[in-house]
Amino acid sequence: MTDPKYVYQLLLDHCASNAVIEHLMIGVVWTLCQNNHNPGIGLAMSPASHPRNLAWSGDLNGKAITDLANWIYSWDPHQASVALAAINSCINSQAMPETVGITTISASSNLAVFEHFLPLIQGQKVVVIDHYPGIEQYQTQMELTVLERQLQPGDLPDSASEFLLPNADWVFLTASSLANKTFPRLSTLASSAKTVLMGPSLPWIPHWHEFGIDYLAGIEILDADCLLNTVAQGGGMKIFDHAIRYRIAELNPVSNISWLKQQISDCYAKKAQLTAEMDAWYAAGKPQRFPDYEQLETLNSRLSKLDSSYKLLWDQHHQGQD
Repeated sequence: MTDPKYVYQLLLDHCASNAVIEHLMIGVVWTLCQNNHNPGIGLAMSPASHPRNLAWSGDLNGKAITDLANWIYSWDPHQASVALAAINSCINSQAMPETVGITTISASSNLAVFEHFLPLIQGQKVVVIDHYPGIEQYQTQMELTVLERQLQPGDLPDSASEFLLPNADWVFLTASSLANKTFPRLSTLASSAKTVLMGPSLPWIPHWHEFGIDYLAGIEILDADCLLNTVAQGGGMKIFDHAIRYRIAELNPVSNISWLKQQISDCYAKKAQLTAEMDAWYAAGKPQRFPDYEQLETLNSRLSKLDSSYKLLWDQHHQGQD
């Protein structure tokens, strides 16, 4: 099994930025982070229960996005959700390459994702992590099992994943599992299944094939102001009405290799730019440390992981073709 921390190192490497927090909202359903690099907005699901007070409330605006992103290692559920939203505010503002085939879905619910996959999953053993409202309507069309921590009628506890995921044909894995730290184990258990990583919490990075993920079902922001207002006013599924829509990508080797190549190119260009700025900084005789040195170090780490991911996928795709 890959080091469970590896996925979080990937996310932090993709959050190399000197952006700062502009708005942070912990809504009833969604946590939203907006940084000062337009259109840097990211979402994560809020924890199900809330304390009467969070010690750091009111103190986060203006802080470096990377400071909050480092909370992704925290076992405090609110800090972890804030961190995932902060990470997504960096990652999800980047344009997707045209070579990655994207299917957009305008229907206003999570069930739109299941409708999209319905022709493929009928009659299959399907395990869904998290109870999406209305998911039970598909019970007669497949062998459906829903795993949930807060059980609803017909659900099984999340501990059943150890028994059910290895034998599933399809697994729909909520991206909120990144914040609650269950993703590494769940993705390992689902390695033999077709796996869809889904939800507004999804970070759009090209590395998911390393964890056995076959499809991504994340969001695209259509109206930032509408999203901000809906989250602030306690909206749950209402965010799908006008503010966001789902988009789905299949992680096939050809498109994923192209995605990785673009990210490598972009990362190398940014690294070269910062390196030149650092050389000029020290050539000018400035005694202070180059202010973006940590960002440059993160870009070096990110580039290394991108290269490794590219090689892994290239070797898998060309195995037996020589």
